[in-house]
Amino acid sequence: MVLGAFGDPGHAFPVIALGRSLAARGHDVTVQTWKRWREAIEGEGLRFCPAPEYQVFPTESRPMKPYEAVVHAARAAVPVLKELRPDVVVADILTLAPALAAELIDVPVATLIPHLYPVGERGLPTYSIGARRPRTAVGRAFWQRLEFVTERGLRQGREELNGTRSRLGLPSLSAFHGGISRSLTLVATFPQLEYPRAWPSHVSVVGPLMWEPPSEDVELPPGDAPLVLIAPSTAQDPEHRMLSAALRGLADAPVRVLAVANHRAPPRPLAVPDNARLVDWLSYSRTMPRCDVVVCHVGHGTLARALASGCVIVACPAAGDMAESAARLDWAGLGVRVPRRFIAPRPLRLAVERALADTAMRERVKALAAWSSEHNAGAQAGGLIERLVATEEKLRGWDSNPQHHG
Repeated sequence: MVLGAFGDPGHAFPVIALGRSLAARGHDVTVQTWKRWREAIEGEGLRFCPAPEYQVFPTESRPMKPYEAVVHAARAAVPVLKELRPDVVVADILTLAPALAAELIDVPVATLIPHLYPVGERGLPTYSIGARRPRTAVGRAFWQRLEFVTERGLRQGREELNGTRSRLGLPSLSAFHGGISRSLTLVATFPQLEYPRAWPSHVSVVGPLMWEPPSEDVELPPGDAPLVLIAPSTAQDPEHRMLSAALRGLADAPVRVLAVANHRAPPRPLAVPDNARLVDWLSYSRTMPRCDVVVCHVGHGTLARALASGCVIVACPAAGDMAESAARLDWAGLGVRVPRRFIAPRPLRLAVERALADTAMRERVKALAAWSSEHNAGAQAGGLIERLVATEEKLRGWDSNPQHHG
């Protein structure tokens, strides 16, 4: 099996977690991603294959045509897949190259979505803008009237993807979201965060796939007051606005504060109050179970680990799908949402105080953490992938064909 992932932690880590689960089930697994994760991947007993590290997003100095990097990377992936001869390719939703390369050589493809399901449904708000699910028919009608705006973007995306497919010699697709497999799509989030909807038969919400690099334990602030973890994004907020505001807002609060910079030095020295400790890096899996509240930008990896650890979240979305994650937390009653324009010491302190005082919210989070401890997302995803391979073998007659073996 070959798993492909864009190298950002939010996309690479769930793929590594899936690879570890598949290897535990006896499969030969190769992970294609950026070189920075080679040691970690091989440490899990998986094969590493370097992915072309083309620039994904354009800049003023280096404009890039839509999907330009995908064409180069897909062509480069074809000989790799021919050598590995996988039974299936599982591609991260942002990582189209291995999926397109697999299609070129007729290998089944599954998609891994390491966050909330981004495909819209009639009557639901546009994904990622941070609006909550409407509660009335009037609200649903309002969003239905705005669907033409979303569809305009989807049509453009389809045209760009079909242009890429044409350059690779693949047929055009009529459906929107053509980069998502119609054979099997794994949505690696909590089902409790997904709005009720009519799910397509090929889509399964399996639960979060969590992995993190090895890390040493850190010393916690002394005392027995509630512990608040400030966990900023590894990719957003380069000025550490949220981190600075939270440290100042909680300076004289009756809590202990543990803050992490995530290997990104603040542009200017931060004042660390007496009740706080600032570290460069820490293990979320070992630290969050000891925390009461997590203040974060709600990147999905941080969100999933915090909820699985039983922590109420103070959500401070910065960019991308973070606003959607914050809206779902608010809808599910699992956290307190602080809009970006309100990221300041006083609002963050009030949000933390509410998170600590809301008994019902804390009970809901504990129930979700209990569900997470009993649920094996990797096993569920692995079983679905095996079922896809078995179905394809029957359809294509691979039982007697030695071409595919991993």
